[in-house]
Amino acid sequence: QVQLVESGGGLVQAGGSLRLSCAASGGSFSSYYMGWFRQAPGNGREFVAAISWGGDRTLYGDFVKGRFTISRDNAKNTAYLQVKSLKPEDTAVYYCAADRDPVLYRSSLSYHYWGQGTQVTVSS
Repeated sequence: QVQLVESGGGLVQAGGSLRLSCAASGGSFSSYYMGWFRQAPGNGREFVAAISWGGDRTLYGDFVKGRFTISRDNAKNTAYLQVKSLKPEDTAVYYCAADRDPVLYRSSLSYHYWGQGTQVTVSS
């Protein structure tokens, strides 16, 4: 069973950038598909990005439009989400998630393991 810990969130001005990290432990990291989701107050959990076991395939939410990049380093047991050109509407708690073989990559229901989340706040 894998444990996930996110870091790297914070307060940033509109147009700024952050790199979110998701450190995994307790499992074989390379055997998990990794995803990032976000949740703003009053909203459901929204798909942001996903990356395959070896990192050769990536998938993004429609709203991303080239602003975010998901990556992973299996040697470091860590997944990343580089976010740039941030907008106030990107304000949310960002969660990383893992699953050995997600049925639907864009669905939060497909991921069994979750981190506690990291807050990203974008000021205008």
